[in-house]
Amino acid sequence: MLSACAPNLTKVMKVLCDGGYSSENFANAVRALIGAEVEVVKRNEMHTFAVLPKRWVVERSFGWLEKFRRLWKNCERKIHTTLQMTVLAFISLLLNRY
Repeated sequence: MLSACAPNLTKVMKVLCDGGYSSENFANAVRALIGAEVEVVKRNEMHTFAVLPKRWVVERSFGWLEKFRRLWKNCERKIHTTLQMTVLAFISLLLNRY
C-alpha cells in the first residue's frame, strides 16, 4: 500500500502501527519508501484497561468511520471503491465539523 501511494505521502513524518509491525525490516522498508519514522504502540497487559499514547487517535478514527453504513462491513467488490468511500466519509466528517 505504501509503495502504491508513495507520491501522495511525501509529507508524512511518522507512521503509527500496532505491535504486529515491530520488525526492523518493516521500519526500514517504510523509511526507504516514504522517508518516515515508524512508531510501534504495544499493549502492556491484556486484561487491564489503560489508554495507550497515540493509539486512541486511530481508534477514534475507526469509531467515526463506523457511523457510515457502507463502511460497517467489507462488502465492496473493489478496494478502490472502499478507499473512495473512506475519503468521502472523512470529507463528510470535516464538513459537518466546520
